Amino acid sequence: MSEKGETATPKKEKAEKKKKEKGVYTLYKVEKDKIVRLRPTCERCGPGYFMADHGDRYTCGHCGFTRYKHA
Repeated sequence: MSEKGETATPKKEKAEKKKKEKGVYTLYKVEKDKIVRLRPTCERCGPGYFMADHGDRYTCGHCGFTRYKHA
């Protein structure tokens, strides 16, 4: 009989994923003395509700409003 260690194939190493920054730091940028919003706010919900960036469009997660980007 053979032992497990002899016939087992070597395990593949997983590539480490680069972690994305989370929180409010992704929504704002500080330039000199001013704060700049990086994403637009929802037109229906008002200030405080940022829209998600989906490449070709912005979408509100609260009400579902979608605004398409110009090509």
